[in-house]
Amino acid sequence: MGLFLGVLFFFIISSATACDRCVRQSKAAYYYDDTLSIHQGACGYGSLALELSNGYVASAVSTLYKEGAGCGACFQVRCKDRRLCTTAGTKVVVTDQTSNNKHDFILSKKAYSAMALQNKRKELLNLRLVDVEYKRIPCTYRNKNLSVRVEEWSQKPNYLAIKFLYQGGQTEIKAVEIAEVGSSNWEPMQRNYGAIWHTTKVIEGGFQLMIMVASGYNNENTYFTNYELPNDWKNGEIYDTGIQFDDIAKEICLPNKCGDRPWK
Repeated sequence: MGLFLGVLFFFIISSATACDRCVRQSKAAYYYDDTLSIHQGACGYGSLALELSNGYVASAVSTLYKEGAGCGACFQVRCKDRRLCTTAGTKVVVTDQTSNNKHDFILSKKAYSAMALQNKRKELLNLRLVDVEYKRIPCTYRNKNLSVRVEEWSQKPNYLAIKFLYQGGQTEIKAVEIAEVGSSNWEPMQRNYGAIWHTTKVIEGGFQLMIMVASGYNNENTYFTNYELPNDWKNGEIYDTGIQFDDIAKEICLPNKCGDRPWK
């Protein structure tokens, strides 16, 4: 018989999130080797970054990485050189952090090249650093729900490490708590790094998670869901929560609030 994992979602609004979908001005570089950007990112996605983005990934500065809360966020980035670049730009998923404040993003070579006009790819790559404008966009995963992956180094029942995948919409996981099924004795999980959360709380039987998620709407909603988790949950397995996110921030870009103009 399966166990039930209860997931509680709180949507919390920050005054800053109203600007999340406004255009920002910065610079972007690219990784010479996409293997590093995809498999060794600070978010801890590893090779699963390919499934999240098809290789269109980015390393973001600390203000976008947000100590790991920004992991999995989606952005549209386009270079401003109209001689070389399209007006559509490229769409990327944040999977890593950069400490270089000369640019807001380091893109995978695949994503960087995708900004170029036809037959201008080589010329754009030769620039190595380009002026860009970007905005946050909702993440969409066709036929994918929010999923929980149990990390390989979990040791049942004394240690549990998990990460969240396919987080849709324009949302951020701010906190996670854990309790035995049927218990109201919630204990906070700690962010290990990036998208990975862990706990040393001993869970003998089934467990339930309470997840705090921030979205950009001007209201507060609470969602509940339950799903069965196998009694013998295994390290390395991915469990589908059955939940889909589609919440996005209102695109209200006031100059005195965001300092930038709407996307055109």
